[in-house]
Amino acid sequence: MIFRPTEEVDRFDDLDNLFQKDGFKGVYKVRTGEADDGCAIFWKEELFTLLHQENIEFQNFGLRNNVAQLCVLKMNQDLSELDVDSQTSLTPTTKSRSLVIGNIHVLFNPNRGDVKLGQVRLFLEKAYKLSREWGCIPVIIGGDLNSIPQSPMYQFMASSKLDVRHYDRRRISEQVQHPSQCGSFRSQNEKASSFWTSISRPMLYRWSEEELQLATGSEGVTYLQHHLKLCSAYLGVPGSCRTRDDHGEPLATSYHSKFKGTVDYIWHTEELVPVRVLETLPVNILKRIGGLPNEKWGSDHLALVCELAFIDDCDRT
Repeated sequence: MIFRPTEEVDRFDDLDNLFQKDGFKGVYKVRTGEADDGCAIFWKEELFTLLHQENIEFQNFGLRNNVAQLCVLKMNQDLSELDVDSQTSLTPTTKSRSLVIGNIHVLFNPNRGDVKLGQVRLFLEKAYKLSREWGCIPVIIGGDLNSIPQSPMYQFMASSKLDVRHYDRRRISEQVQHPSQCGSFRSQNEKASSFWTSISRPMLYRWSEEELQLATGSEGVTYLQHHLKLCSAYLGVPGSCRTRDDHGEPLATSYHSKFKGTVDYIWHTEELVPVRVLETLPVNILKRIGGLPNEKWGSDHLALVCELAFIDDCDRT
């Protein structure tokens, strides 16, 4: 499957023209408010057809100016003449399948865990609804969650549930900011580990009615749940200790003076299986080149790449 969700796109026309040369078609949604960047999804036109597209403007729900995209893509049936990698050859049962592709850039502000959860909750609700409307088709989600793997946000994505009363809304993402001359990469993981130790004891944090409303979407509700059974693509493919943490996620997808760690992910539902992924750069190399962005890499994020395959129904029984 060949498509590219991209966040923080501020020159879509230039990117679109560049990708068109390689046979990609794309859609774009700019952030609301005064921002001049947004999210984009590109797909290989000879492999996929766009059946449906919708955008989410979170400001319409009181959840700031971030946006998200959802597309339904159908795999083209006539693929016999295409140059398909021999390792990912398509059988007749996989030639006419559809997918929901989602792309999101979650609010950065580490203190507004209520808004972050609200954005992700709404995004997952709409992705699930689309999947059901189009025949319970698989879902793939890519994006910048602005949350690290040891965070309650990640737990919500992976386990599908979260009782917000057990967490401080300022710690939902567990983002760690520190001056470039202080701390180290290891220190943020150690801090996150100690956090998980501390929440093993029952604790209840006070959330205002407005914060609960933003996070859960309902007045007086403190329990979050989504209906997608999501798996992290990078967890599904073993990697090197030079690029992966103890659980299997990349050690760093962003590395600059204010943050060093992983905030970007590819998630998929259980109808799909990751075949291979592109490893991120080892931390020692990121440190040696002075972090991101630099003269060679124009973004402060590393690209995540995953090859996914359909699981036939007979393989799941």
